[in-house]
Amino acid sequence: MKRILSIQSHVVFGCAGNSAAVFPMRRLGMEVWPINTVQFSNHTQYAAGWQGMAMPAGHISALCMGLSDIGVLGHCDAVLSGYLGSAEQGDEILTVVAAVKAANPAAIYFCDPVMGHPEKGCIVAPGVTRFLTEKALPVADVMAPNLLELETLCDVHLTDLAQTRAAAHQLLARGVKMVLVKHLGRAAREPGRFEMLLATPEGDYLIDRPLYEFVRQPVGVGDLISALMLANLQAGYDAVSAFERTNAAVDTVLLHTWQADAYELQLIAAQEAFAAPEIRARAERLA
Repeated sequence: MKRILSIQSHVVFGCAGNSAAVFPMRRLGMEVWPINTVQFSNHTQYAAGWQGMAMPAGHISALCMGLSDIGVLGHCDAVLSGYLGSAEQGDEILTVVAAVKAANPAAIYFCDPVMGHPEKGCIVAPGVTRFLTEKALPVADVMAPNLLELETLCDVHLTDLAQTRAAAHQLLARGVKMVLVKHLGRAAREPGRFEMLLATPEGDYLIDRPLYEFVRQPVGVGDLISALMLANLQAGYDAVSAFERTNAAVDTVLLHTWQADAYELQLIAAQEAFAAPEIRARAERLA
C-alpha cells in the first residue's frame, strides 16, 4: 500500500482541496494522510461568502514533526500540495518534502500550483504565487497547472497547443519530470472539448472529454484531477495509462454532477470510476 501526504485546503461542505482529493485517492487503495492548510465552511466561490481560517504558522511543521516522532515519515511515498493559506505554509511544505525524501529517497513531490483567479472568486494569500514560481517549481517532481498557472510559471501568454507544449517543456528543462496541464482552455485544439496535456521527457500526449453545460461550473475539478493522477501513478500505472484513467474518472464525476444538476462534485455517486474507470478516450501521442 502506498502512502500519500496531502497538504491542501479543506471545506466542511462540498468538494474542494482535500475534500475533493482524499476520498478518491483512498478509493484507489492509497493510505492518505491529510493536512489542511485552511478550514473553510465552503469553497470561496459561493456568492454568500464563506467562514473559516488559514491554519497558523508552524501548524504543518508541528504535525509533520509528530509523524517523524512516531517513525512513520519514512513510509511516505508522495507529498501532494495544493491550495495554500499563506506563502509561509509553502516554506513549511518544502521542509516537509525534504524530510520525506531524506527518509525515503524514492518519494516524490506532486505540486498542484493553485494560484489566484479573482474573476472566478478564487483568492490566494499574498506571496503564494511568487512562492510557487520561485521555490516550489525547482523542487517539484510533477506539476499540474491549468493554462493560466502555466502562463504565470513561464511568464508567457499562451494561445495554442504548440505554445503550451513549449511552455510545459520549459518546466521539464528546469527539472520537473512530468507536467500535467489540467485544462487547455483557449489553447485547446478543439474548443468544444475539455482537453488536457501531459508532457514528459519521452513525449507529449493530448486527451479530451466532453464539456457539460453547467449553470454554475463545479469547483474542485483541478484538485480531483491532481489527486487521481498521483494515485494512479502510485498504484503502478505508467504515465499515459494514469493520464487516461484520470481523464475517464473525472468525466464520470462531471457527468454524474451534470445529471444531478448539482454545483458540488458528485464523488460518492461516481466512486466506482475511481478504482475501475471506463476508458472511452485514449491519449494521443503528439508528433
